[in-house]
Amino acid sequence: MKKVFLILLALSILNSCKKNENNIENTDSTSVTAKKGDSLKLATASTDVKLHPEYAKTLARMAYIWGYPMVNMLNRKNTLAKAPQPGRMDGVLPVAPTGRVGMLYDYINPAQTFIACPNQDVVYGLGFFSLDEQPVVIQVPDFGKRFWVYAIYDARTDQVGQLGQPYGSKPGFYLLKGPKWNGKVPDGITGVITSPTTLANCIPRIFQDDTPEDKAAIQPLINQVNVYPLTEFDGKMKTTIWKDAPIIPNPNPSTGGAETKWVKPEVFFDQFPTVLETVPPLAGEEALYGQFKSLVAAAKNDPAIKKLITDEVIALDKTLIKDYIRWEYNGKPAGNGWNRSQNNAEWGLDYYNRIGSAKSNMFDNRPNETQYFYTDNTTDGQKLTGNNNYKITFKVLPPVKGFWSLTLYNKEHFFYPNALKRYSLGTKNKSLKKNADGTLTLYAGNKNPGADKESNWLPSPTDDFSLYIRSYWGDTPIIDGSWTPPVVEKY
Repeated sequence: MKKVFLILLALSILNSCKKNENNIENTDSTSVTAKKGDSLKLATASTDVKLHPEYAKTLARMAYIWGYPMVNMLNRKNTLAKAPQPGRMDGVLPVAPTGRVGMLYDYINPAQTFIACPNQDVVYGLGFFSLDEQPVVIQVPDFGKRFWVYAIYDARTDQVGQLGQPYGSKPGFYLLKGPKWNGKVPDGITGVITSPTTLANCIPRIFQDDTPEDKAAIQPLINQVNVYPLTEFDGKMKTTIWKDAPIIPNPNPSTGGAETKWVKPEVFFDQFPTVLETVPPLAGEEALYGQFKSLVAAAKNDPAIKKLITDEVIALDKTLIKDYIRWEYNGKPAGNGWNRSQNNAEWGLDYYNRIGSAKSNMFDNRPNETQYFYTDNTTDGQKLTGNNNYKITFKVLPPVKGFWSLTLYNKEHFFYPNALKRYSLGTKNKSLKKNADGTLTLYAGNKNPGADKESNWLPSPTDDFSLYIRSYWGDTPIIDGSWTPPVVEKY
């Protein structure tokens, strides 16, 4: 009998739903009518309430997690774009005024600590743009068969546009515009890219072999990598001899070997409102913005709340944010003790991985452009330390259409200075020795493994370090996860 009742009840509910497909009836005297396609307007967080301190602290933690990458991006732009002209900050980092790009002429200097997890496989460029003022023109020379990609990031650190060898992009002039620009695109523009945010930046990456011949051959190409305001566009390739670019003084003093602290929790809530004002919400984020604006209003009106939430994120910065330097909290397991990046530069609503990247290795490429694999441990879970030597055996090299490399970083995710001036090994190196069975074993540690293995050795510091594989323009096994990173074991 009970079963029959439940069936009848279910049928009754189903029929009621069908009858009320276009109307919703209340049991009280008020009737609400909603036609197909209409959306029900819901109340959002109020900005004129007195927030409970514990509620404010909860919101503050989420605001820091969500907003950290955007404040990071904003502060990098505000610092690095102060350069009076394109050049190299401290002689090691490409910088340029807003609306332009600076380029290196060789691998990045191992002494730089502005951007964690640099590589020595490509020649880098860097420029920040304020696209509400006016668009910029991005020059692309003819790179031939050489791998290249210009990664363009919006304020969220998501990539926009598709510009590089993986996309079959043609040489020419590309217009990068903001969401509010509606001007005329001049003749001679090869393609148009729209950033959803006013703030954007571009990081060109051009592959270079580690040989004197290739370092010479790449110079004419690098010298035609340029970005400038649309008002300067004349349809002709502009050339800059980047090797002769000026040295720009560093406005940010050294931080003792760690990455420059781009997000300071002490002033986070002074900068956070700018993010809310200039970065429009993604679909589904409207309610989150309402909560954050409620928090900002409470902090503005009540100094006690401002101090409370500031103290909360100062504490969070010392725990959660600090721990994101550990690779186990970046991406997902990839086998043999490695993690692989996930949703890189296509974060969307993946706040967990977005903040992890912003802390540990800002400005990833998209997964189809580059897949990253990283570890702090051996395959059996022991921490990598210079007190030991290790071997890393690739049964199968990373299957790529571009290039691959293995980089060794110190505990702060920077290069370890060494007599060989060697920081990574991979496609660019022409002296690697394979094993008799065709596999490749690389060595890592503070002690030289011997003359017969030195060509395959990455010197490490005496304390903790990590390993990092890049696979640029990965083939199917890289993309679908069927390729497994190598075993890392004591040697």
